[in-house]
Amino acid sequence: MSGHVLRSLARAPAARAFSSSSRRGALSTATVDPDSKVLHRSLKLGLPMAVRGEGNYIYTADGRKILDTTGGAAVVSCGHAVPEIVDAVTEQLKTLPYVSSFLFGTEPAEELATMLCEESGMSRVVLFNGGSEAVESAIKLARQYHVENGQPQRTKFISRRVSFHGNTITDLALGRHDRRRAMYLPLMPDNVFHAVSPCNPYRGKLEGETDAQYVDRLADELDKKFVELGASTVAAFFMEPVVGATSGCVPFVPGYITAMKRVCEKYGALFVLDEIMCGFGRTGKLHAWSWEGDAARPDIQTLGKGLCGGYAPLSAVLANDKVVNVLSKGTGAFMNGYTFQSSGIGAAAGLAVYKYYKKHDLVAKCAERGKQMEAALRKQLESHPHVGNIRGMGLFYGIELVADKKTKQPFPSSKGVSQKITDAAYERGIALYPGVGCADGWEGDHVMIFPPYTITPDEVQFAVDALQGAVEDVLGKQ
Repeated sequence: MSGHVLRSLARAPAARAFSSSSRRGALSTATVDPDSKVLHRSLKLGLPMAVRGEGNYIYTADGRKILDTTGGAAVVSCGHAVPEIVDAVTEQLKTLPYVSSFLFGTEPAEELATMLCEESGMSRVVLFNGGSEAVESAIKLARQYHVENGQPQRTKFISRRVSFHGNTITDLALGRHDRRRAMYLPLMPDNVFHAVSPCNPYRGKLEGETDAQYVDRLADELDKKFVELGASTVAAFFMEPVVGATSGCVPFVPGYITAMKRVCEKYGALFVLDEIMCGFGRTGKLHAWSWEGDAARPDIQTLGKGLCGGYAPLSAVLANDKVVNVLSKGTGAFMNGYTFQSSGIGAAAGLAVYKYYKKHDLVAKCAERGKQMEAALRKQLESHPHVGNIRGMGLFYGIELVADKKTKQPFPSSKGVSQKITDAAYERGIALYPGVGCADGWEGDHVMIFPPYTITPDEVQFAVDALQGAVEDVLGKQ
């Protein structure tokens, strides 16, 4: 790709507007006020001030044009400010901004739920606002299913290490990202959540072990965990098919999803897939589990992020016939509710995004652009002495950085490698998503790239070139 094309894509001023040092510097109109009354995620780091989004770009107060290669944490799937999606949400605002789901239904919620069920083979959908709400509600739904099915002793949930399922206390307990949950451990129900090994072939697969053998070993571990806990006391097993920000886009080994489901079925527990981040087209199929066909369909599934494309808060819990039928024959209700459940605005946004997907065949485009991105990442970065692993699916890729490629020894988190690379990438005109803890929950740096599905071939190449440059800026050339 020519330098002229790269410059035309970035259109960034020559002066450094936002670097590692300026993030910690004095007040600037280009960054968030250090004395801001917003309790930001960090009180020490200044943030660039975004003023507009259009297409695949974010525009900042200092005149920069940044290619949005994180899609806002894998949220932005159709691009920013798409007129027909904006019009749909605006029309809902003008028509019916809010009603309580306790008292009324709304047309966009009904239409979106119907489309989701028809496409996925699931039975019912509940619409919420964010991923944490959805996972919390999925936990409660699993519990209610067993109570109404005559097995109230099923109170335990199994999840995987180095995992993340949301930010409520219960969600943090379910997940196993030690760095994120350490402060809150005294508040967590540590007697009911138990972790097993993640499916991470880079760090977990034995030398000479085949994929099939690895899957069998992980399935056997889950089986033994059921037995250890008392199989009749386990309510559900939760997992992300492709682990998101916690591990840096680690995909499943072929056959793994169905193997985990078989263990759950053996012991009468529910099989729950958390696709908040990896779902709704991000892997190149609408649902990540569908790469393994109908046999991998879960009992309960969560969706979020790309479901709304960033146009209004929206998440969802999908349940299959088995779960819904037990509730229908019992209380006839799901004992769970939120003020903005089935929000007309959120549902209108999700419906418009879903229709836009179909109109422009965006899931197929995601798969196509993902192959291009993977090829470029491997060609340009795989041989770097500090790039340990490149992994992902569709437009959902992570790069794990290591101090020693042979031993896979991570950098000390105190070095801030992933953040430094993210800062350097910003200087080159792209927005990356940094992460820490992918190796063991505490150590291990990774950066992630998950742009909108509308990204063009030239933009894919620009993003990979910028990422390569950022890695070399921080860790040296190959």
